[in-house]
Amino acid sequence: MAPRVLISDKLSTAAVQIFKDRGIEVDYEPDLGADKEAFAARIGDYDGLAVRSASKVTEKVIAGADKLKVIGRAGIGVDNIDVPAATKRGVIVMNTPFGNSITTAEHAIALMLSLARQIPSADVSTQAGKWEKNRFMGVEVTAKVLGVIGCGNIGSIAADRAQGLRMKVIAYDPFLSEERATDLGVEKVDLDELLRRADFITLHVPLTDKTRNILSREALAKTKKGVRIVNCARGGLVDEEALRESLESGHVAGAAFDVFAVEPAKENVLFGAPNVICTPHLGAATTEAQENVALQVAEQMADYLLTGAVTNALNMPSISAEEAPRLKPFVSLAEQLGSFAGQLTETGIKGLRLEYAGEVAEMNTKALSSAAIAGVLRPLLEDVNMVSAPAVARERGIQIEEVRREQQGAYENYVRLTVQTERQERSVAGTVFSDGRPRLIQIKGINMEAELAPHMLYITNEDTPGFIGALGMVLGNSGVNIATFNLGRQNRGGDAIALVEIDEPLQPDVLAAVEKLPHVKQAKVLAF
Repeated sequence: MAPRVLISDKLSTAAVQIFKDRGIEVDYEPDLGADKEAFAARIGDYDGLAVRSASKVTEKVIAGADKLKVIGRAGIGVDNIDVPAATKRGVIVMNTPFGNSITTAEHAIALMLSLARQIPSADVSTQAGKWEKNRFMGVEVTAKVLGVIGCGNIGSIAADRAQGLRMKVIAYDPFLSEERATDLGVEKVDLDELLRRADFITLHVPLTDKTRNILSREALAKTKKGVRIVNCARGGLVDEEALRESLESGHVAGAAFDVFAVEPAKENVLFGAPNVICTPHLGAATTEAQENVALQVAEQMADYLLTGAVTNALNMPSISAEEAPRLKPFVSLAEQLGSFAGQLTETGIKGLRLEYAGEVAEMNTKALSSAAIAGVLRPLLEDVNMVSAPAVARERGIQIEEVRREQQGAYENYVRLTVQTERQERSVAGTVFSDGRPRLIQIKGINMEAELAPHMLYITNEDTPGFIGALGMVLGNSGVNIATFNLGRQNRGGDAIALVEIDEPLQPDVLAAVEKLPHVKQAKVLAF
């Protein structure tokens, strides 16, 4: 059955055609997102949801979206999507962080130039019949210092455009390496130096606890007198009250804002301040940008729904379309290893260690680890999946460790999962053979080879003659058909493991009879 996608906001019709061309059923209802009740009532019918900013994808909406697998935001901001709620429900949230990068950077540069020459005020004055040539004295940007706060994708484009205007660009970004700064032709500085030296400041960082009010009252006091500030990133990065005071005192010569702490900004403390330019969040408002983000989100969602490829997800490791088919059997292996270990774990889990050896170590191990964590947690939390598992593990204080190694031993690749509990460590390892089917190759240090099936009987016992026959008699007398029988032991007379594939779930009385057999240490029915 073909996946179904709902587009609940105004999106380019080219996006609708992409879904149709890929064989996905799509309903384009651009006004639905504005009707909260109707939107919540309809979402349960769809595998995918494509939105812009009008649709509010709240926890309540997500709670009723039983089939939903992916939400795609045509744009970078996901303020209208409850990402934690989506994560808990196992719904991937994607955005298109690069589709409007050029447009936003260009808007910042346009505002900077408008600010430098007071163009909006001069336009209003001239069209009012005034000719105030001496009133609007501007400044050149050539040879001035532009301070870029946040030199990521958009910030680096703004820096490049500013260099074309012959500006000197300095940048504050904790994640900017010296090598990257050299490639961009910018000087990397700390925040205080940027504030002290910059003639113009442009912000290009997300709004987080660390960046909120990054231009605080104290920071504004450190800026160069006569500085001009541009914000096309996020409202809340600048203390708007303090900026108003700095504008009125003349310490800040001007400000141009496209974003505000509260939006829509029908009222704001900056309105009416001297030499302030305000636009209504137009950073991404170009025909090209809207077309780009619509096409990108449609392609990303279609790739995920049809192939499992994950691109630009906020709550899931990326999986390219090329690697998805190769990764798929290892995802199954990781999930099976996790499920096997999780069903045998009866005490609190402190940590999980995942070891990848051989070719698998070069793959996207983040995705594999997410699958393994989901497998471990699912016996206790039925609705956990690859998307929600890492977050659930963090909430419970479970430490996750990844180790990558070159090929060791007889297998070209293998994955080993070790569960660390309050009392012990238990490990299980597996591999994927050339037929693409996962196999267990080691349990608790005991070598064996087994393919997991829907119903398995797991037994640990002392290695003694006659045990296999006794077990077969109990199962046979109870009408239990054995499909496969897999054995392994540490050494003669030591610990041994039997992993028995059975056709149907084992009844409690039969399991009790198995547990009463001599030398049995543990017997448990596992389901996969």
